[in-house]
Amino acid sequence: MENVENLIIEHLKGLRSEIAGLRTNMQEEFKDLKHRVTQLEIQVIGSRRDHSATQEDVYRQQSTIDTIKDRLDRIERRLELQG
Repeated sequence: MENVENLIIEHLKGLRSEIAGLRTNMQEEFKDLKHRVTQLEIQVIGSRRDHSATQEDVYRQQSTIDTIKDRLDRIERRLELQG
């Protein structure tokens, strides 16, 4: 009976050791996943910032085009080139 109890205790110790190893491994993997998610968030923020800057450039260019068009329309009117 004592041998059975010792055998059970040894199995339980082995299981405890395996669980501790798994826990350590899972903690490392979780840290890695958190790091990777953080890097993705940084990239998304950067992409949004780039997109915003591009949109700003488009609006600025459109404003310049509108100004040039207005000036061209005035010149055409003064020179009586419009139909």
